[in-house]
Amino acid sequence: MKRIAALLTGRGNNSLKDKNILGVLGHPVLYYPAHAGRKAKLVTDWYCSSDDLKILNAALKEGYQSIVRPAELALPNSQHIDCIKHALFIMNQENNMPDILVVLLANNVTVCSTWIDHCVQMMLEDESITAVVPVYQDNDHHPLRAKTIKDDGTLEMYEKNTNGKISTNRQDLPKCYFLSHNFWVLNVKYLISGKEGQQPWSFMGDKIMPYIIDTSIDIHESVDLILAKEWIKNHYIDG
Repeated sequence: MKRIAALLTGRGNNSLKDKNILGVLGHPVLYYPAHAGRKAKLVTDWYCSSDDLKILNAALKEGYQSIVRPAELALPNSQHIDCIKHALFIMNQENNMPDILVVLLANNVTVCSTWIDHCVQMMLEDESITAVVPVYQDNDHHPLRAKTIKDDGTLEMYEKNTNGKISTNRQDLPKCYFLSHNFWVLNVKYLISGKEGQQPWSFMGDKIMPYIIDTSIDIHESVDLILAKEWIKNHYIDG
């Protein structure tokens, strides 16, 4: 039987103070990804990695074993992969090294248990897949429409290697998808292999399967809490 671990990740040092545990409809923000992870039928183990005891205690109430993250892995410029590898090291010490790791981001409420199970099932059916990640379409911010500022202060195309004219109509452009930062399903064998995959999240490998969702809401500012409340009211089905 495959071991499938959920790893809830969140740090305490944020521009929006205590964003991971701010109240949303009677629960802390992290409750929503944590609860979805607990209700996922295919997940076998649950952990939370954080430097913040308030986050760890809130996750503990949802059944997540605490992994105290070292301070040097909880800085604003710390890389997510380093806290993931640290958590896997702890799991391995406890003889609980998973085959599949579901990374749940504590500041994103747009997660459902069925989504997690669908993504895990995709990897179980094809072990060559290196990651399964939710994505959402956003042609408004298409890279073919992006600009950068030159040294002389004027604008130029960000993507310079384009052929022909680019339509100003977003519907005419190729479909553009962005990675959702709600959860990622990772192949641990690949993750610990040391190989480099697609940038910038190279730990996801080169065989990444998409799971298309409508939207993703990261909590970074107070206004995001309003959006999160509306999404939960309209979409949250995990009780």
